Amino acid sequence: MADTLRQTLIDWLDDNYHFGDAESLIGGDDDKSFLQHGILTSLGFVELLLFIERSFDLKIERKDVSPANFDSLQKIMTFLKAAPGYKGPQ
Repeated sequence: MADTLRQTLIDWLDDNYHFGDAESLIGGDDDKSFLQHGILTSLGFVELLLFIERSFDLKIERKDVSPANFDSLQKIMTFLKAAPGYKGPQ
């Protein structure tokens, strides 16, 4: 499931921001900071959160919206897999 989740997130980045270059920007380092490396802007994070809520039928609480949970592919995957009600990509 993690590979499917990872690919879903990469596909979203490609479709919305990087036009097929997301994987090369991340460079095999799933812990690479999205903010520090220009992978997403603050507006991009808002759009990503909305995508996650819609796609995975989850409600992300305001207290959970932080770089600790959403500033890299690995952090997002870890957060989602631990989220109550998460069922994975459909």
